[in-house]
Amino acid sequence: MRKIVIVDDEPVIRKGLSVMVRQIVGPGADIRLAADGEEALALMKEDQPDYLFTDIRMPRMDGLELCRRLAGMDTVTQIVVVSGYGDFEYARQCVSYGVKEYLLKPVGRAELQKTIAKLEEAANEPTGFVAVAKLDDWVERLHDAVWNLEEEKLGAVLQEWESEMLRRKMSRSQHKELLEEGYTLLIRRLHASSVNPSQSALRLREGMPAELFGQFSGAVREILQELRVRRKGKAKDPVEEAKAFMEENLAREISLEEVAELLGLNPSYFSQLFKQVTGETFVHYRISRRMEKAKKLLGQSQYRITDISFEVGYADHPHFTKTFKKYTGLSPSEYRSQLGIE
Repeated sequence: MRKIVIVDDEPVIRKGLSVMVRQIVGPGADIRLAADGEEALALMKEDQPDYLFTDIRMPRMDGLELCRRLAGMDTVTQIVVVSGYGDFEYARQCVSYGVKEYLLKPVGRAELQKTIAKLEEAANEPTGFVAVAKLDDWVERLHDAVWNLEEEKLGAVLQEWESEMLRRKMSRSQHKELLEEGYTLLIRRLHASSVNPSQSALRLREGMPAELFGQFSGAVREILQELRVRRKGKAKDPVEEAKAFMEENLAREISLEEVAELLGLNPSYFSQLFKQVTGETFVHYRISRRMEKAKKLLGQSQYRITDISFEVGYADHPHFTKTFKKYTGLSPSEYRSQLGIE
């Protein structure tokens, strides 16, 4: 028996839609009606429906806010927005909250029947349960792709995993739990192969299923990149290598992306790793090293301040002066005077 909630502030539309839905789904359907989002939420807290049909423009809590609230709940209810032409932009916003279908008023029987058929098809797809053998197979193939540094195969396995997950009726907590468990199993397999990734555990941030998988996918790809770097003979600490490279190139403008590429790391991962190790962002660290070098050179009277500016990577002398004063509290000339150099 299907459980359905219909939400609309117009009693006639609410009643008419419920009659059509019952005729299509069958007399045994449990259909409950609500006049606004607040009423619908109260009904759903009592018993979660299979399907929710909601208008957008309603008093107290509109359909957009209702969809947003439901996106924050652990629910597998399929949502259909039923609204007018003028609400199309709102309806598009609802899609980001997990809305499955969009129907224009007045709703015709044929269109409603087609929409319910889609909902039924989705409802009959595999449930959130993933067999242990299936999970083991995914993890084993991820391990092999990482071990062999095969990015294409890794991408293919990740794509297959994501497609399978997204077509299942899984709540976000189930998605999150499965991905974190999968990552843990992968780390164990890699440890058995004497590979010790820097990120030994995965704690996913809250988000929609696709966002959760994006975090998982990024973490797995980073493991492959780390292993590639190590096998190139770059067993040194990547942050120490980055710092040494920056020290040698203070006179020119080097980017985080350039250093990450040199190390064979993803720029986003390298940025996080650098800050975690040094306590500073890449840019702030580079500025501090430039200013420290400038201080040393200012202590040597044979160097002109304009030459020092170029030596530490500032072609724009006023910008150098401003940055130096912000860093030390003194302008370059004031700093030099303090050292007794005129």
